Amino acid sequence: MLTRNRTRVVTFALLLLLLPTMEKQSSADEVTPTKPGITYAAPDNTPLLLDLYMPKRLTQPAPLVVWVHGGAWRSGTRSRVPVTRLLDHGIAIASIDYRLSGDAAFPAQIHDINLAIDYLHQHAEELELDPKRTAIMGSSAGGHLAALAGVSHGVPELSAPESSARAANTNNSKPKSPQVNAIVSFFGASNLETILQQSTPHGLSVRVPALQLLLRSQPDQNRKIAQLASPVTHVDADDPPLLLIHGDQDPQMPINQSHELEGAYRKAGGIVHFDVVHGGGHGGQKFFTDAQIQRVAEFLHASFE
Repeated sequence: MLTRNRTRVVTFALLLLLLPTMEKQSSADEVTPTKPGITYAAPDNTPLLLDLYMPKRLTQPAPLVVWVHGGAWRSGTRSRVPVTRLLDHGIAIASIDYRLSGDAAFPAQIHDINLAIDYLHQHAEELELDPKRTAIMGSSAGGHLAALAGVSHGVPELSAPESSARAANTNNSKPKSPQVNAIVSFFGASNLETILQQSTPHGLSVRVPALQLLLRSQPDQNRKIAQLASPVTHVDADDPPLLLIHGDQDPQMPINQSHELEGAYRKAGGIVHFDVVHGGGHGGQKFFTDAQIQRVAEFLHASFE
């Protein structure tokens, strides 16, 4: 009898250890793309792909979220999309790959994101998308890139190359990147000039090599490129509404990064919301609960009106 009870205890303990894995495997986020592997651009003759997820029972062109994955700018793929429950709220999702920092230095990543948005807008009718209701969203490094793409509309150095070429052909001295109507940043960076001073020792062990690879220098060695890569540099009153979501126990991305971007928005008179995830670290299920996705969906629909 004692042996049987001990076996039950061990089995129960093992189940507790496996619960996070089991939850992840059975998550609603494991959704098959409606249209996988769409080539949206080929810079340097390297095809860049996106996966398109469409909501069911579509009766009109769908609003769109462009999802930008994280991975310290040097890793990650479009296959991990923790926000697919937005499909239940009638919102399509395009998850994109972009050139990683090991393959191309900044600003290649922003060029690629803008090329993806450009492609989705140009092909909106055949893809059943509404180009006038487009948001950009990402987590960690993806949150940084999403915010930067969203607030840098019209900055020539960050615009999609094709957009710059078209602007030059029409004698427009200020080429414009594709516009979006809302931005959501999950625990992303906003000021590359201050991020290292705000970081924990663990954060420094991640950020120093990641920034070196992204910028091909440290921020204090090339302030011009660090400022160009910082969303806070580009904020103005015309920027789209912004939702920031950050954990107050994040060991990798200082929460002050989101506070800085919130402050820049408020100073410019923009629309900004900041949701602190209490006890939240750097990612995890706390950021993508049903309640949190509901909150994001409500923000997006309000921004699309």
